[in-house]
Amino acid sequence: MSKRLFSAVFAALLVCALPFSAAALEVDQQELESVSAADTIVFVNYTGPHAVIDSVDQIKGIGSSLGNVIASDPAAAEAGLSSRYYVIHAVDPNIAAGLDADILILGENATVDHIRNLRRIIAAYLSSAYGYTEKDAETLAVFITVYNAVYRGDTASFSAKYKPAVTKHLSAEKAGLALNYQDWPGKSQIVIPLANPAGGLGTVDTTIISDKQVVQSMREEEDKGVDVRKDMVDIKEREADAAAEQAADAQKQAAQAAVKQKEEEQKQTQAVKEAETAQKQAETAQKEAAANPDDAQAQQRAAETAAEAETKRQAAEAQTAKAEEQKQIAEEKRTTAAEQQAAADKKREEARTDRTEIAKDQQQLIAETAEPPVNAAYGLKMLDDTFSVMVKLNAATGQVIRQSPVTVVRGRTLLPAGENYMAVAGQTGGNAAVKLVLLDTVNMEIVAESKEQAAEKSVLIRDGNDFYAVVQDQTGWIVGKYDAALSLTLKSKITVHPATPIVVTDAGICVTDTAGNAKLLKKTDLTEVK
Repeated sequence: MSKRLFSAVFAALLVCALPFSAAALEVDQQELESVSAADTIVFVNYTGPHAVIDSVDQIKGIGSSLGNVIASDPAAAEAGLSSRYYVIHAVDPNIAAGLDADILILGENATVDHIRNLRRIIAAYLSSAYGYTEKDAETLAVFITVYNAVYRGDTASFSAKYKPAVTKHLSAEKAGLALNYQDWPGKSQIVIPLANPAGGLGTVDTTIISDKQVVQSMREEEDKGVDVRKDMVDIKEREADAAAEQAADAQKQAAQAAVKQKEEEQKQTQAVKEAETAQKQAETAQKEAAANPDDAQAQQRAAETAAEAETKRQAAEAQTAKAEEQKQIAEEKRTTAAEQQAAADKKREEARTDRTEIAKDQQQLIAETAEPPVNAAYGLKMLDDTFSVMVKLNAATGQVIRQSPVTVVRGRTLLPAGENYMAVAGQTGGNAAVKLVLLDTVNMEIVAESKEQAAEKSVLIRDGNDFYAVVQDQTGWIVGKYDAALSLTLKSKITVHPATPIVVTDAGICVTDTAGNAKLLKKTDLTEVK
């Protein structure tokens, strides 16, 4: 499905009013626009006069009031007035398969008539119900409205993803969000997928609301939705970090459970051994008693050892049950840890993929709108002993025109590479990395990066159309040869010191290996000259 989503606005207004008189606008109950999969999505907003102009805070207050009900009572099934703004909190903890959801219903008397204000209501709801920051909630609200517009009336898609507790409230005529504001009252069931209804970061399922069809709709906007997509990637990366922390905690719990399991199994082994010994003693005593029916002491020993054997048997059975229970607990914790780690890895990979796609779109936008690099010079400004930042200067006056947002350029080197500039940039720790990057000449943002990680103190050397730097592979630090598009074309067979000089000569490339020895590498294949 290829759809474009943008707001059709015919005049600049103050904040649109929510309540207004019937004379101000008569809502047309007929379907004004039918959208097929191939049509362009256009939100049509009311842009005429209003009888009452509500403030932004008043508009947000609608969402906040709904969210406060859910926040104060997570078990609440609904909030609001069905005739105006109404939320169905469709959560079923007894079913594992499928998603829970909140369904925001715009009743027949709902008067929101601009997508901007609808998003404000949704964002305020998310903040009050689940504790999202204002910025994150605003980002999610954009994606939620696009998602519901893309899947308007697609009950098959909703049924495939959501629990019956959700889908039983949806209808083909109302599910999702109509394009024309006149079709919103009484005809909208805005689905907000919940990955974790408990609240906090990760409550809303960001994967669902930013799927390929939703992103494709955004990509067809004039600005390709780059800014809000970046904000979504930021949310996903923080979700991945939080999930990784949960996975680490789960792994610790699993390890502790494994230790406990071993202890209980050792106790089980000892209890069984004692029960077997007691049983043998009881059998021996019973034989002696049978052989000496008149021996009172033998009869007493037989009774006592039989009772002891029974006690030991029961203790062994109890310990066996306890060991089995602990085994099950340990297995469940191992499974939970594995699932949480997989979820963290999946979310992080998703964020990386999204960021790559955004970079491609930025390149395209730059190509379409780039200013001619007339009278422009590019260089680096030192920030501290380690980092520099790319700057664009007026070649005639020497004044700085623009400074790059990328403030982690390393090595004091910036080299022209095709239409971009190449540098070593980045940090270490957490999810950060040092890599070779390409910076565009308009916004001076990263438009591409190497797959390989680079050494923190790597030099960057250019030889014609080739670029050399110290990067990492499975053997250690090596010299990598790149083209202007950051494709690795060759790598050295020997490992080198991560801070090695790289000196290109007619005879070859001089480097320092890990032992501190100078080595000469062939330009043709980066093998050692011997």
